[in-house]
Amino acid sequence: MNTPKYAYMNGKIVPWADAQVHVFSPVVRYAAAVFESILGFWDGENVNMFRLDDHLDRLTYAQKMMRFTTHVEGVKEGIIELVQANGFKEDVAVRPMVYLGGESPGGAIGATGPASLAITAFPKPPSKLMKTGCTAQVSSWTRISDSSMPARIKSTANYHNGRLAEMQSKLEGYDSCILLNDKGYVSEGPGQCFAMIRNGELVTPDTSSDILESITRDTLLQLAQRNGIGVSERTITRSELYSAEEAFFCGSGWAVTPITDIDQLKVGSGMPGPVTARLQELYFESARGGDPEWLTPV
Repeated sequence: MNTPKYAYMNGKIVPWADAQVHVFSPVVRYAAAVFESILGFWDGENVNMFRLDDHLDRLTYAQKMMRFTTHVEGVKEGIIELVQANGFKEDVAVRPMVYLGGESPGGAIGATGPASLAITAFPKPPSKLMKTGCTAQVSSWTRISDSSMPARIKSTANYHNGRLAEMQSKLEGYDSCILLNDKGYVSEGPGQCFAMIRNGELVTPDTSSDILESITRDTLLQLAQRNGIGVSERTITRSELYSAEEAFFCGSGWAVTPITDIDQLKVGSGMPGPVTARLQELYFESARGGDPEWLTPV
């Protein structure tokens, strides 16, 4: 992937290489940052940002959850300016990050401000796994609980938990993994939500299962209901995974990616299933113009 020309730092478009923070800043020392991952889909004329306002609402909530005392302004305008400056003519991923910068040696672990804004954007081609499906391991790592760190927001600190699980699964020959929460119920993947098809119904862990309040997940629940696919949000046990007819990961980075194998046991036929394929089709139809109310053209 070619390096983008520009990034956005605190109100200014800057060369990519100049998008830097000090090594002593709270974001480096304590992972004091929240972020979003927002997809934009190229239609031949515009990059259409998918559910941009919903992502920015979640970013505002994440800042509140992290007790940042200064909320940054102009995130939407900065995203639009950056995408235009880079001149993308392809699908992109945009990542606005609100973080605690600075270089003062007096910055404590409990620092709450001032907050800074950085935005990056880069091409996002589709993954081959969306067609072939992926394998998943039930991880020996436990998903962080809401009483320790809130998984429902995209905080950079949360992702160390998923990173450990992802590295383990890759070392053991899997494409990714599924984490259980501290109650033993299915939670989500390292950086993506989990769903399965059982008795023809879309089943996904509920938002009390220590999962991200995923916008992609919400999109798929809405699309399923609109198109006559039953939906259930509930707790899922590990053993129930092995009776799934189909399964998939979803998220901005994963879109809708079938899971064909869990713990070396085939999911259904061991091939991407028809309901998953239909949801994948509905998702991309929606993101590429089928639901204009969800799109912000740039």
